[in-house]
Amino acid sequence: MQRVQKSFSLESVDTFKSKLLIWAQQFEAISWLDSNQYHQKYSSFDAILAVDEFTSIKTDYTNAFEALKEYQSITKDYLFGYLSYDLKNDVEKLTSNNFDGLHFADLYFFQPQRIISIKGNTIEFSYLKMIDDEIDTDFEAILAIELEQELKFSQEEIKVKLRIHKDEYYQKVHTILSHIHRGDIYEANFCQEFYAENATINPLETYHHLNEISEPPFATFLKCDHQYLLSASPERYLKKEGKKVVSQPIKGTAKRLISKVDDEQIAFELARDEKERSENVMIVDLVRNDLSRTAIKGSVKVEELCKVYSFKQVHQLISTVVSEVENTTHPVDIIRETFPMGSMTGAPKVSAMKIIETQEETKRGLYSGAVGYFTPNGDFDFNVVIRSILYNEANKYVSFSVGGAITAKSTPEKEYEECLLKAKAMKYVLTNSD
Repeated sequence: MQRVQKSFSLESVDTFKSKLLIWAQQFEAISWLDSNQYHQKYSSFDAILAVDEFTSIKTDYTNAFEALKEYQSITKDYLFGYLSYDLKNDVEKLTSNNFDGLHFADLYFFQPQRIISIKGNTIEFSYLKMIDDEIDTDFEAILAIELEQELKFSQEEIKVKLRIHKDEYYQKVHTILSHIHRGDIYEANFCQEFYAENATINPLETYHHLNEISEPPFATFLKCDHQYLLSASPERYLKKEGKKVVSQPIKGTAKRLISKVDDEQIAFELARDEKERSENVMIVDLVRNDLSRTAIKGSVKVEELCKVYSFKQVHQLISTVVSEVENTTHPVDIIRETFPMGSMTGAPKVSAMKIIETQEETKRGLYSGAVGYFTPNGDFDFNVVIRSILYNEANKYVSFSVGGAITAKSTPEKEYEECLLKAKAMKYVLTNSD
C-alpha cells in the first residue's frame, strides 16, 4: 500500500504533541507512542501517532501468531497494536481461567490511514495515497487547537480496591517460595490487581497526568473503541532493526530519594544488591535462550548487564541482550519464540507461567503483554505493558496491576513493599492520594 510523506518543521514540539493527542480523539483506533525524549540508544523517533484504521486483525489466542504472520506478510505496511499476555496459550499448552473485568481481545493490530511522527523539531506525516490531500488540512487543524491554560485532573472520586489482600498475598508468596525451594522454578513474576468498579475517568487527562509524573521512554496512549491503555512503561520488550534484535529486560527496583547524595547512594547500592542482580541475571539467561531460537549461531550477546537507569519514580536495573537473525527469518516468528517476555514470567518460563496462573486472581490480558508496531520492511519495536492503567469505558472498569520477581532470597514483606512502590503513580493519578 503506497504512502505519501510530507514534513514540517516547528519550534515548539511539546505544544504540538498536546494538540496532536487532542486531535486524535476523534478516531476509534489510536496508538500513541512517546519516548519523552529519554536518552536511549535504540530510539527510532521521539513520538509517533497512528490513527484511522484502514484494515485490522482482532482475535483470541487460538492460532493468533499464525494469523498475525499472515496479516503482516500480506499487508507489508505499518501495523500498530498489541499482544496480550494470554497469547502464551497459543505458544504453549496453557490456559487463562482467572477473572477478567476488562475484556480486551487477545491480539489486535491495525493498518492506519494516518501516521504522524516526531523527531527533533521535524513532524512527518505519512498518509495512505488515497487521502494524501488531507495532510495540509490536518496539520492546520492540529495547529488551530486551543489548549487550556492548564490541564485539569478533576474527576469523580474513585475507590481503588485490592484483588489480593496483604495476608493472602503473603500466603501466596510462601506457596511460590515452596515451589522454588522444591526446585520446580528459580523465579516467578507474581502480579496483583488494583481495580475500581463503576468508575468513570477521562482517558486523555489520566494519561497526561501519569506521563507527567513518570516521563518514561515507552509511554503509550492506546484506544480501541471503548477500551484504553494509558501506560508509563519504562521497559522495552523487543526491537528488530535490520538483522539486529534487541531485548532490554528490567529486574531490580529502588525508589528515588529527594537528597541528591542519598539518591546516588541508593542507585549505587541497587547496582550491587545481590538479590536484585540475581533476579536480573536469571532473566538475562532466559532471554539469551529465547533469542537463540531464531538467532544466527554465536550472535547472541549481552551488551549491558544490570546497568542502573533512573526514572522520575524509581531506579531500575536494565540489561541489554542482542542477537542477529537471517534476512529470511519472519519477524512474527522472532516474537513468538520469545513471548511472553521473561521479565514478566520467570524461569524456567513454562513452569513459572503454570504456577503464577494458580496464584494470581486476575487474567492479565494486556497487562504484561506488549504494545508497538511493525514497519513495512518487517522491523518492529514493542514495549512491556507495565506501570499502566487499563480502562473499559463501556462497563466502567478501571484496573492497574503490579508485580515482582519472587526468588529464593525474597521475603513476602519486602515484595509487598515493592508492589506498593510500583503502584504509587497509578494510584495517585486515579485517587489523588498516595
